[in-house]
Amino acid sequence: MEDDADLAWIVERAGATTGRWGARIQTLWGGYGEIRRVHLDRTSVVVKRVDARGEDDSPGHQRKCRSYDVEMRFYEAYAARCESRPPKLIAAKKDDEQWTFVLEDLDAAGFRGRRARVTDAELDRCLAWLAAFHVRFLGVAPEGLWPNGTYWHLATREDELREIDDHALREAAPVLDEKLRSARHRTLVHGDAKLANFCFSSDGVAAVDFQYAGGGTGVQDVAYLLYDEEREQLHLERYLARLPRDVADEWRALYPVAVADFRRFLAGWKKR
Repeated sequence: MEDDADLAWIVERAGATTGRWGARIQTLWGGYGEIRRVHLDRTSVVVKRVDARGEDDSPGHQRKCRSYDVEMRFYEAYAARCESRPPKLIAAKKDDEQWTFVLEDLDAAGFRGRRARVTDAELDRCLAWLAAFHVRFLGVAPEGLWPNGTYWHLATREDELREIDDHALREAAPVLDEKLRSARHRTLVHGDAKLANFCFSSDGVAAVDFQYAGGGTGVQDVAYLLYDEEREQLHLERYLARLPRDVADEWRALYPVAVADFRRFLAGWKKR
């Protein structure tokens, strides 16, 4: 996907004079594009390029396209308000069903890579990041984001719902969804808070991939992060201890609901 016009635009928007394409960091889910490093005069940036042209018009395709609009909106309108650390947006553009994000290179800022496994101390940093993010956006309307965040939200996963064999779980799905949507204390959620979307420095952590940011309760992010994690309850309480007491009390009660809601998604997704 090397393109001289794209490279010239990246160099100009980054305030550089020269640039060259670097290595591919990863291919995007479903073959929708790639993330690459671009080397500039004295630094580097990370460029996420999405090309959704020519894909079918399935619900999955529509969901992905909407997610890139959401990600662009997050970086443009919300990222600078974060006390938690996301990458800085340098430039972004959309042309038809193509999106380009030019982002701070977190590796160059001292945040080295993403991990599948972490220590307890590193996991606690992720929980601290989420707690700061959720507290910062308590009561903030998700304008331009998903009204209900997370990539497994029921309204966007009707195909997976139909695949669930467990009749009781299928019937409970809208009840679980309603309990989460009607919470008194709502915030913005990251929406895809897996370990692979956190990058670690010697004493901090940053998060990436905000395609499914939107409204929700903080424990929806936590339920995903802690899924299958040992000492889940201990980690949950460490997260809750960082919240205002009334928020922590409500979200503690909603945590089993958030876990069941995520498992509802998995029960259908694994069948597809």
